[in-house]
Amino acid sequence: MIKSKFVAAGMAAAMLFSGCKTKDLKMSEVKKEDSKDHKIVVYQVFTRLFGNKNKTNKPWGTIEENGVGKFNDFTDKALHEIKDLGVTYIWYTGVPHHALVRDYTAYGISNDDPEVVKGRAGSPYAVKDYYNVNPDLAVNPANRLQEFEDLIARTHKAGLKLIIDIVPNHIARKYEGKNNPEGVKDFGADDDVNVEYKRDNNFYYIPNSHFEIPDGDIPLNGEKNELVDGVFDENPAKWTGNGSRKVKPDQNDWYETVKVNYGIRPDGSKDFPELPAGFDQKSYQEHFIFWQDKDIPDSWKKFKDIAIYWTAKGVDGFRYDMAEMVPYEFWSYMNSAIKTKNPDAFLLAEVYNPNEYRNYIRLGKMDYLYDKVETYDKLKDIIRGKSSPDDLSNIQNGMVDIEHHMLHFLDNHDEQRLASPEFAGTPERGKPLMVVSATISTSPTMIYFGQEVGEAGNEDAGFGKRSRTSIFDYIGVPNHQRWMNEGKFDGGQLSESEKELRDFYKRLLNFTIKSKALTGSFAEIQSVNRQNHNYDPLLYSFVRWSSNQKLIVITNFSSERESEIELKIPAEIISKWNLKEGSYVLVDQLYQKSKTYLYVKNGEGAAQIKIKPSESFIYEVN
Repeated sequence: MIKSKFVAAGMAAAMLFSGCKTKDLKMSEVKKEDSKDHKIVVYQVFTRLFGNKNKTNKPWGTIEENGVGKFNDFTDKALHEIKDLGVTYIWYTGVPHHALVRDYTAYGISNDDPEVVKGRAGSPYAVKDYYNVNPDLAVNPANRLQEFEDLIARTHKAGLKLIIDIVPNHIARKYEGKNNPEGVKDFGADDDVNVEYKRDNNFYYIPNSHFEIPDGDIPLNGEKNELVDGVFDENPAKWTGNGSRKVKPDQNDWYETVKVNYGIRPDGSKDFPELPAGFDQKSYQEHFIFWQDKDIPDSWKKFKDIAIYWTAKGVDGFRYDMAEMVPYEFWSYMNSAIKTKNPDAFLLAEVYNPNEYRNYIRLGKMDYLYDKVETYDKLKDIIRGKSSPDDLSNIQNGMVDIEHHMLHFLDNHDEQRLASPEFAGTPERGKPLMVVSATISTSPTMIYFGQEVGEAGNEDAGFGKRSRTSIFDYIGVPNHQRWMNEGKFDGGQLSESEKELRDFYKRLLNFTIKSKALTGSFAEIQSVNRQNHNYDPLLYSFVRWSSNQKLIVITNFSSERESEIELKIPAEIISKWNLKEGSYVLVDQLYQKSKTYLYVKNGEGAAQIKIKPSESFIYEVN
């Protein structure tokens, strides 16, 4: 979901759940005793768009005009190529059945009112039925669940794991659980709609009121539709997904959704048991045991059952939308139940409030959180000339205790495309950002499909506008389509520069998942090198190491200036690496073409390096 200014509102609301502040740590070295054996690389793919070969790209185009991708487009060949890129997990975005503007009544699915749907294809974050999948994605909508289960099997056969979305904070205004397992009641089925709040209600209500359609542009660009009549039958009105309590939400509210009640009273206080002191140090097993005899809100049980349902089908984990708008006590309950079923489950949360990071990791038992407001935002500011690379060291050192849990990315469905004019401007200017993002931390790395071939999101899709690939419309993704090459998945239509870019990503990502040093220690060498007047302020350097691998990483954020410098390696690092006096060969691990020497004298190291604009080196010490 495009969050815009409402991220701040969500963060403020989330602070009701805890008063814990970010721990202030100043360290120059990170040493992880519990690091994984290798880095994780997540490939986020917008499932509806991935296999679409249609290049019409008409704004507000129908599925017949603009086309749509299917589960079956993820062939064995496609999955092999994704894995070969250096990927370990696929995040299939937009799989659960969400509201959309298309007639599927022949399959027992009711039509959705376009006045409470964003775009023609609909928002994937307005889920209509959690126990089935988007009918758009199936060759045979009647067989859609089986087609997704077949995709799960193909994904595992390719040696990949997969995650899907769970959207806990809000659901579609017209939720219909047509596929509920036996004994599972629909959201709101037992609610007392005569009160604003009751703990076991699934929704918040505005009693004695009718929901009113928000003002704004005519849905579907003015196209005729019998449901577009200025009325949506919701009586009484419910709170909107972003927390708006208006009968008539604003056009910028998440008006297509309603907020789920987790036992947070309207004044922000908690109406459920809280975790005892010290539970931030407890295992998921202990969290699971804690909740077994507790009386908890009904919504908790419903979402736990949903997660276990998909886990049982072979889904390896989940990405949780706007997780910080849901209390971390619920996440303790939910995630400990998932981990009890699958201890290796991959649990990723969208959280934007640094003051809450440790609560959602330690109390909520999240594996990973978005590193958006620190590393991502800093890298974006650097490439746009708004900040210095020096601050990257402070960010890394400030998260020393949780850095393994902070997922790094430069592109996703919510953000402006890395190659767009609003971000890096060109795919090549994004390269140094990608090297730093992928190598500075033990954290997982995520890329968004099309990023690896320079997709810039230039399409005006209708509801979705330029700079982001629309998640609301039927649209094609041009650079990705050239790589897809009519379903051959061989890059046959890519330009030479696009082929080179994909090769860069392939080299970088495959190196990261094999490198032991990148699951080891970190130290910045930026500060000592900034003392040299020849050291360009748009250079950034650091070192990574393990017991059997030592790396020196330097990148040039300037797209205009070449630099020739003597890079210093401080005595503290030389001592930790047990390097004796003499010379050592440095070989770049990206292309193996650049070679230089590290000279150690009087306990300090130095290397002569010439680095081109937007170039990066990952030197291994031999």
